Amino acid sequence: MLNDSGRNSLNDTGVKNDARDEFLSEPPLWITGLGAQYPPYLLGPEKLEEMVKKFHNPENPALKKLLAVNRSSGIQTRALVRPYDKGFTNLSVPPTISDLDAFYRKAGVDLTVQACRKALKEWGGSYEDITHTVAVTCTNAGNPGFDLLVAQKLGLRNNLDRMLLHGVGCAGGLAIMRAAAQIANGASLRRRPARILAFACELCSPNVRCDLADAARVQNLDDVNIAGALFGDGAAAVVLCNDFAEEAQDQALFQLIDWANGTIAGTYDHMAFLTDTTGFRTVLSKDVPSYTKNAIPPVFERLLPSFEERTNQSGLDTLSFDWALHPGGTAIIDGAQEMMDLSDDQLRATKEIYKTRGNSSSPTVLIVLDKLRRMGEGRDNVVATSFGPGLVVEMAMMRRVR
Repeated sequence: MLNDSGRNSLNDTGVKNDARDEFLSEPPLWITGLGAQYPPYLLGPEKLEEMVKKFHNPENPALKKLLAVNRSSGIQTRALVRPYDKGFTNLSVPPTISDLDAFYRKAGVDLTVQACRKALKEWGGSYEDITHTVAVTCTNAGNPGFDLLVAQKLGLRNNLDRMLLHGVGCAGGLAIMRAAAQIANGASLRRRPARILAFACELCSPNVRCDLADAARVQNLDDVNIAGALFGDGAAAVVLCNDFAEEAQDQALFQLIDWANGTIAGTYDHMAFLTDTTGFRTVLSKDVPSYTKNAIPPVFERLLPSFEERTNQSGLDTLSFDWALHPGGTAIIDGAQEMMDLSDDQLRATKEIYKTRGNSSSPTVLIVLDKLRRMGEGRDNVVATSFGPGLVVEMAMMRRVR
């Protein structure tokens, strides 16, 4: 069942019609800045094979399956915060969860700050005017959250409102956009400006030794953890403003029109990212692509009528949009393309990011959106969608501001 997107009509309250109409009208929301940041080091498939041979028996059946996925994934390179032959990937034993935490709170924060500065520069306002931050990660669970460290490094004011999401995995990029939109709408009802910096960061590569060790222990080949062949590192940020931020419309890249999320019933055990004494343990079942592709049409069909109404369009369908689809893997991309009858051109940014940088979990869908807007004029209408543990589907519909 999908969660309510917050657009149900209210019953008559006896308020004067003009005031009530103003209350019920949809306040515009604007994306005024986007920033994406990958670290500088790249890992090709051959480097992972070298790592397996260095620390494990490459004839292990589970590792042979993992390396087969590595060779056939369609990913040419993944971004890493450190070269594969240095740091955690080169130690005699995998890093502990404490090692990963300490590393993230330095390297992850630095990467996030770079992405945030790009988004803030494009927005063009004063850092002092940022009213809220909304952040997400699944590769760090420390307290205080990494969002506070990012805010301090950026020099944001101490009394801004902060929100940190956890437990949403690859769905996180659109989850923070949804949360930011709801906060901005609340501010509009109070006739206050909202200038919200939302950001996501994941460091997956430091966990690759844990991924390999986990795969090497598996007896049932259906349970092999293939995360080590898919995930890389990255960060992304977005600035979202309501209409009470007077500069918003002039600076806008997109108008965010509508959004929704929902949980796919009966799929709790199919995707997970769990804290273990030896690091993080990933669960990805072979059925995830089937579930995700079938989850897209109902969410799209639910959002389309309100999108048409609010943008004064009619007769729209899947071909009327460019798609920023989370590149969760070849099967997920191909399944969504087949289910929604999409062209390669509509998915050009998704396919490019997947090929050149793989899957970086929560920031990836925002990185795809940032890439998409730089790939020519494109379609006016854009839909973004991502998936995470639960299984959860997130979707947002927006329109380019020309």
